Amino acid sequence: MADHEEDDLRMALRMSLQHSPPEAKRSKPRENAGVPTVSASPEESPEVKRRELMAAAAEKRMLMSKSVAASKPEKSADVAVAENSVLIVKDENRVLGGTVSEKPEAVCKEEEMKDVNFGEELPAADANQLFSMIFGNGVSRDILAQWSNQGIRFSSDPETAMGLVQHEGGPCGVLATLQAFVLKYLLFFPDELGKFTPNMPSQNLGSRRLSESECVTSGDFASLTEDGKASALVRSMVEILFLCGSKKRAVIATFSVLCQGAEEQSEDGQKDEIFAKTLEGLPIESASDLQKVLRVNTCTSQMSAFQQLKEMLPVFQSRLGAMLFLISALLSRGLEFVQADRDDPSPPLVTAPFGHASQEIVNLLLCGKAVPNVFDGRMDLGGGMFLKGIPTSVEVGFLTLLEYHNLCKVGQHLKCPKWPIWVVGSESHYTVLFAFDTSVQDENELEQWESQIRKSFDGQDQSGGGGFISVEGLHQVLRETGINLPPEKLDHLCSTGFIVWSEFWQILLELDKSLGGMKDSTGLMGKKQFDLFHFNGIAKSVLNGSQAISGVESPLQRPRLSILRVSVPPRWTPEEFMADIVVPPGPGGNDPSGKDTVVEVTKPEPSQHAPLVDCIRTRWPRSICNWVGDPPSIV
Repeated sequence: MADHEEDDLRMALRMSLQHSPPEAKRSKPRENAGVPTVSASPEESPEVKRRELMAAAAEKRMLMSKSVAASKPEKSADVAVAENSVLIVKDENRVLGGTVSEKPEAVCKEEEMKDVNFGEELPAADANQLFSMIFGNGVSRDILAQWSNQGIRFSSDPETAMGLVQHEGGPCGVLATLQAFVLKYLLFFPDELGKFTPNMPSQNLGSRRLSESECVTSGDFASLTEDGKASALVRSMVEILFLCGSKKRAVIATFSVLCQGAEEQSEDGQKDEIFAKTLEGLPIESASDLQKVLRVNTCTSQMSAFQQLKEMLPVFQSRLGAMLFLISALLSRGLEFVQADRDDPSPPLVTAPFGHASQEIVNLLLCGKAVPNVFDGRMDLGGGMFLKGIPTSVEVGFLTLLEYHNLCKVGQHLKCPKWPIWVVGSESHYTVLFAFDTSVQDENELEQWESQIRKSFDGQDQSGGGGFISVEGLHQVLRETGINLPPEKLDHLCSTGFIVWSEFWQILLELDKSLGGMKDSTGLMGKKQFDLFHFNGIAKSVLNGSQAISGVESPLQRPRLSILRVSVPPRWTPEEFMADIVVPPGPGGNDPSGKDTVVEVTKPEPSQHAPLVDCIRTRWPRSICNWVGDPPSIV
């Protein structure tokens, strides 16, 4: 014991003389280790003064420990715990004052560890404002229980291994938004999960399509590794927090109650159990409870934030993880800025009576601002009053059933995000919709052609927006677009001396695409078909397929992943073109009469319906959706 204390003092004194802190090592320094050269003017160096203070602090702790040892029996290092609030150094290579030791851990009282950066204590006023902003006054125990018992954990079910599981109602807005970012990394940046490159998501990568060499086969997530999923989760947390911090900072909230057994040499599973046990009885029922245990660190580097969040991941996986991440996002934005983002800052962000995350929370995590609306930009009400919406384009988007019911209008920023991933909102729950291919957001070929023709037509419109052009203008449009109108159609259009867009467009709909028109005799070119995946993280009862085959029903509680086949016709397609299709004769299938054959096998299946389909149609109007099994659920 005395030898160890002398080692502590010796290393602390050496630290006070060094130019820079010694590199951490795996073993105790030799007794005859040399002393570095001292600078010419150590009194003028703030770093030297800091080390002198650290040495003095180490000497003070040793004197205190000697006085305690004189009055009490000596305790082993494995069981020595301070009587009051304690903080335990987790890095097995360092203890206070820079001492390198092979001893299991160093324990001391919180007030004696001010020189170690465990995070700042939140001022009481800020804690009161934070708690009131989230929960309001008079929050029920049920709502607090929902938000105090939801960790950020992946599903153990192989079919939904990429998904975050929700056990309680309420925090789904936080989990679904985080899930959307996690999917972005798992689907579109699988090769980068093993390394961290700051600002990598902001690179202009253009349209990306997944191949089997890049990622898991569509819909098969069982091959994802735990390390890969953890990396995607931490990257997502870093990106969201820096987004909230205007890409300048991330505030990471954690708890001062760290456990003895969480040292670096512990297995990850042991860390999880230790954190869970430590936080099991931790009450967060008031602002004072929050202020006692909450500690915050501000990171201005994405790399440092990544390392810290990676180290603290077991805390976010604990029962308080969802609440802790929400607090981190709010503090990263800044409490005053959050209130300024809102149209009405008085209601709590967690809405009563069911404890759901408000739209402000979801928007904060999606775009970095706690605005309450989903339209683009802001709406001027006059008199200097504005309603605030989504200010810029986003990485992942948002769709809502409320738009189908004409209760809101989702703008293009959220409806057309950079990546084909959307948080889906219903009246009471948030889920996630996604695709493996970014081309699902591309215009279909005929719609692109229509846009090109309309642009050329508008370029010849000299009526000030009246929607008609001259005969000379029509001939210019035909030259620019290469449209070949039959003489009788051209004469009919030019008979009045001016051409209206609606008449021109009607002729184009009846003109075969080989002549530059829109009539698609095959029925395939004008229709987009793709798969969408829907993930509902809340654990629901599903049938165990293997046992169902044998006649024994065994419901399981697990998240749900659904696959939808989506067909989207061009926006102008008449209903008759959605039915019977004229197929020209081909090799081996020629009709003896030489006529085209009318077949009905290509007629699309009747659209299946669920509330999710209504959400999808706000993004892809008139889309037809089909799936196998139970309807996908957004509640």
